[in-house]
Order: sequence, then structure tokens, then C-alpha cells
Amino acid sequence: MAYRERASAVPDVVLWQRDARPQPAAARVLPDGCMDLIWDGARLFVAGPDTRARLHAPGPDVSYVGLRFSRGAGPGLLGVAAHEVRDQTPDLSDLWPSAAARALSEQVAVAPQQVLERWLVGRAADHGPPLLGAAVFDLAAQGTQVGVIAHRLGYSVRQLHRRCLPLFGYGPQHLARVLRLGRAVAAACTGMSLARVSARTGFADQAHLSREVRDLAGTTPGNLLRELSG
Repeated sequence: MAYRERASAVPDVVLWQRDARPQPAAARVLPDGCMDLIWDGARLFVAGPDTRARLHAPGPDVSYVGLRFSRGAGPGLLGVAAHEVRDQTPDLSDLWPSAAARALSEQVAVAPQQVLERWLVGRAADHGPPLLGAAVFDLAAQGTQVGVIAHRLGYSVRQLHRRCLPLFGYGPQHLARVLRLGRAVAAACTGMSLARVSARTGFADQAHLSREVRDLAGTTPGNLLRELSG
């Protein structure tokens, strides 16, 4: 199943496409701290932030076109708090007024990529970038401790947690775990040994890395790498 993505006209949002296959296999979707707006040829829906990996088994001959919102950009542009759709994939019509959702869905059906990006540019013109979301995301991606993040941004740890829920669907501690897993997977996919991966991406040791992969990805590091290598 061929996957392509490119930067959109709006910062922190990518436009992606996944082509259909006659007999697609189930794929493990790892959490990434993002939200998506997706068209599958029949429905326009929101993929909320995942707390842990999930197995996705698309139907045969189903193609997808979507927008992926990173660094906390999704809630403001979609008008949906991240924690309200955490671990869910509701139809847009369940989140928006039915007339607005139906109108966008009908337009997307005609020209998915062009209409989604045009809608995105229009929404972005009315919504500024999520400064807090971007700051938290970047610091968490660097492996900064939550207490340090809160201090730098002028919040208590509890205040920061509350403010992160609508932006990411979960608090900064879980966001940091998700992003650390992403760094580890990217490093491991280059052929780096798991011992070196754990040392370079913020884990205490290889056993810690294995525990986090089991908890967040639902499998072992070796099995995950075999799946990703196709």
C-alpha cells in the first residue's frame, strides 16, 4: 500500500495519501501526538490522538487522503478538543453542524486533495498558530522533563497537564513517551542496535525501551521492526 505525504500550505500540517490494494493487510498505527482529517472515499472523519498503537485493517480497494495536524494544530483548525476524540474516529458530521459537515464532504468527494487543502488554508486564515502546543511539543520532542517544560512556560505541572489535554488529548508526560517512542523507532529503522537506540533516545536501558514498546505499541521491538520493514 503506497504512502505519500507532502507539506501543506499551512505550517505543522501535512497532506498525505495512501493508495488502495486488492487485499490489504492490517497495519499497526503508532501513536504520534497528532490528529487527522481523513477521506476514505465514502466518509470524512477525524482520527483523534491515539494513546497506544491500534491495528487498522482497511477494506479492499480503499484509498485514503488526509490532513495530519501536528504540534497541537489540530484542535484549533478542526474546532474539536483533542481529548474529546482521543482513541476515536468519529465522522465529521458527529462533531460539526450537519450542514457544514455534509457540504465539505460533498466537495471533498469530487477532488479530495485540492478541496482539503483549500479548506485548510481558509481555516488557517482565521486561526493563529497554537503557540503553547508548539512549545510543549518541541520541548517534549527534545526529551525535556515535564517539570522543566512547565517551569519554562510559566505553569505548574498540574496547570500544564490541563492545558495539554485539549491540544494533544493527553498530558505532557504521555506526549513525551509517545514522541520518544517515535524517535526510537526511527533510529532502529536505520539499522542501529537496540542498545544504542535506547542510549541515544532517552531510555534508561534496552529493557526500558522494550517495556515502552510493549506498552505503547503492543508488541516487541523485534516484531515491530519486522512489521515496519514490510
